[in-house]
Amino acid sequence: MKLTILGGGGFRVPLVYEAMATGATGLQVDEIALQDVDAARLRTITEVIDGVRAQLEADGRAAHPPRVTATTDLREAVTGADFVFSAVRVGGAEARTVDERVALGLGLLGQETIGPGGLAYALRTIPVALEIARTVAELAPAAWVINFTNPAGIVTEAMRSLLGDRVVGICDTPIGLVRRVGRLLDVDLVAGERGAEVDYVGLNHLGWLRTVTVDGVDRLPGLLADDDALEEIEEARLIGKDWVRADGALPNEYLYYYLHTASAIERITGSATTRGEFLAKQQGDFYLAAADATADVAADVATGTTAPSAPTADSAQHDDADPSSESCCSSPVDLWRSTLHEREATYMAESRDEERREEDVAGGGYQEVALRLMTALATGRRERMILDVGNISANRQDAPAAERIVPELPADAVLEVLCEVDGNGVHPLPIAPLELGRLGMMSTLRSAERKILEAATTGSREAAWQGFSTHPLVSSPELGNKLLEGYEAGHPQIAALFSEG
Repeated sequence: MKLTILGGGGFRVPLVYEAMATGATGLQVDEIALQDVDAARLRTITEVIDGVRAQLEADGRAAHPPRVTATTDLREAVTGADFVFSAVRVGGAEARTVDERVALGLGLLGQETIGPGGLAYALRTIPVALEIARTVAELAPAAWVINFTNPAGIVTEAMRSLLGDRVVGICDTPIGLVRRVGRLLDVDLVAGERGAEVDYVGLNHLGWLRTVTVDGVDRLPGLLADDDALEEIEEARLIGKDWVRADGALPNEYLYYYLHTASAIERITGSATTRGEFLAKQQGDFYLAAADATADVAADVATGTTAPSAPTADSAQHDDADPSSESCCSSPVDLWRSTLHEREATYMAESRDEERREEDVAGGGYQEVALRLMTALATGRRERMILDVGNISANRQDAPAAERIVPELPADAVLEVLCEVDGNGVHPLPIAPLELGRLGMMSTLRSAERKILEAATTGSREAAWQGFSTHPLVSSPELGNKLLEGYEAGHPQIAALFSEG
């Protein structure tokens, strides 16, 4: 079995390798083909993966380590793939800082996927995502594409126009919410233990957990009424216990940016750097330090002054290690583990008045969800998980609206809901009717995103202007035009898109 990872030089790729190599679900992947436009980053991540494999073998945890290949050629990587992970970041972390700063400069939210920054990200990413979809359709038509590329909802929606139901979006934030609630109830909600059922609905980074039924009883009202229970749920602490109680649902953590927009802007602008600037420096330092560590080890081995070692995972320094410090880490994999812990611990830092709790940092990520999804599709072993899927199957677009997941939304809209997955594909589970307020938020956001999709596929500057102007965190044609001008000036890809259109 061949898995292709597009964006294979990305920082989180070794997590995927580790999940595959340990074989937690029993699925055996023979080859992982990494593809990235940055050859230097590919080399570094390949070195990190070599270190991960050595650690797993030393610890006796390497069940079936896949062979790893690396290339900058998209067609070579995709050919013959059974699964394709699309995890690209067009323009890198540096482009993200432009997304953030242009919005913040106009007094608006500057964030990766929420607000105008998310629209700018989509505008320069969708053409690349469509090229990926065309390449997969040509060279690996039977492959399943699992999309991690943000903003995941509208990017998946764009790719579905070419790949249909064989592309699925994935995000670890809703499953993290469900797991936190499951820990409190001592029930595996995702697996459906004790007849558990959950009703989660929304768009990517805009969703709500509305019911949690165990043994035939909805346990969510009791949790919402219990301050001690809500204290254990990260999303309730971020957004406010009184609010989630009044709303009658537990929100995805990204609702923080919609419900506390002014506070988020104040906190971001009050920091020395934006999240994008922090990651650009942190990851830039990591790639440089890892390259130096690789060169130093190679030189020592060549001169016979030391032998290459296979440290265990426990040998990596986590808490206060500085990856640029000689005392921190002796190998690329130790550097990576140290940097990863800092990255996860500071996630959404602007929303918190406290350090992130360790159980939330270590709560598992998208690589675990992806492995379970792959295993279900490849083996037929049934799984349940929250995924980004079409409102109705791609081959049933003309079916009556009542047969859609959300009848009021377009048939080809991509929604985030609980699904059952098996060897026949991905099957969304029914949800209760959507409340007017939630429907309004979802439809307003997706309407703006669809204008950006139109702009990305037609080169229409007018459609892009409409998209930025009507986003619920902008709501101003004047600001929409200023945003568009700023992103044209800051992003060559966006400027070129409109010059071609």
